[in-house]
Amino acid sequence: MPRPKPRLLVLTSTFPRWRDDVEPPFVFELSRRLTDAFDITVLTPRSPGSLERETLDGLRVVRFPYFLRSRENLASHGGGILNRLRANPLNYLLVPPFLIGQLWALVRVLRDDEWDLIHAHWLIPQGLVALLARKLARRPVALVCTSHGGDLFALRGSVFRAIKRAVLHESTRVSVVSEAMRDAVIALGIAPEKIAVIPMGVDLRERFTPDPRIPREKNQLLFVGRLVEKKGMGLLFTALPRVLRAFPDTRLTIAGGGPLESELRQLAASLRISDHVDFKGMVPQSDLPALYRRAILFVAPFLVADSGDQEGFGLVLVEAMGCGCPVICGDVPAVRDIVLDENTGFLVNPRNPVELADAIVELLADPIRRDRYAVNARDHCAEAFDWGTIALRYGVLLSEPLNEDPEKT
Repeated sequence: MPRPKPRLLVLTSTFPRWRDDVEPPFVFELSRRLTDAFDITVLTPRSPGSLERETLDGLRVVRFPYFLRSRENLASHGGGILNRLRANPLNYLLVPPFLIGQLWALVRVLRDDEWDLIHAHWLIPQGLVALLARKLARRPVALVCTSHGGDLFALRGSVFRAIKRAVLHESTRVSVVSEAMRDAVIALGIAPEKIAVIPMGVDLRERFTPDPRIPREKNQLLFVGRLVEKKGMGLLFTALPRVLRAFPDTRLTIAGGGPLESELRQLAASLRISDHVDFKGMVPQSDLPALYRRAILFVAPFLVADSGDQEGFGLVLVEAMGCGCPVICGDVPAVRDIVLDENTGFLVNPRNPVELADAIVELLADPIRRDRYAVNARDHCAEAFDWGTIALRYGVLLSEPLNEDPEKT
């Protein structure tokens, strides 16, 4: 008789509300690739229009309620929870019911079934909620926490530092998505041997691939992502007039939305570049490869926000590179795992619009260099960041706590 698969409970605040949603799918993509090794249930917040229970690609999905259904949008749209809070102080009113709803839902799930492992994405709130729920439910389930960046970098102060240290200390294993984040976790007093650096992945075999049949549009720049401070879009807008002086037909397509969209539209108008900027809003994952394949350059002017928030990894860079689109990126620590300067892309000072503009002009004028970056980047990403490789590494990481506990082997 085949041995039953270990039961894994995935706890996350970012998850597709329905198939081919515009919300970031990386937790879903990872989890569905682990179903051969684990029996997986995902616990995630409910949203307007989502089902409370469903099965997606072998994953049982349970969405917990926490407020009036039409107002349950704290974790969807607008750049995630932290940016939703910054965009509108009234959203803070949703935080207590969100935490209580998630805690109560997790306690019930832990009491109703036997679980071998919890995989919590983000130290706060999911890691913290997992610690509390295990105690309230009296279920000492092994816990693996994955930090994606904002939870580690942006939440400052002695209270948040103490919470992060407690979550990291109580976790059996910890994963972070870049080497820069590993250093930040070690600085919190966590033993290096407890930490694994494993990024989220990208489907570089079927979805995010080059297509030589699609011609790239001349002087077409592309940005994909949420419109929040750490993405540095104000810097790119400020740089664009200098680019237009060299290449007057340059256009910038923005696939994303967020709390800074209105401010960026006003900035575009004041700089008189509105006719050169196309705000497409949030775009489904299925539509992104076509954008990457048509663009001549992908520009990601990442920076460290005033709050300390910064990129944890930068999956959009890997998606662009997978589609053969050369990238220019703000030089923040996490992206150095992806962009090897003047080899797989071009890194620029994240606070210097002149340097950014000059880099764009250089590459627009140099197709040979663009092609070299594109080939090098595709090879680098296919080896390091394809979901096939990443899922195997997470499978090993999640199996380690089970193998250490004789009662669960």
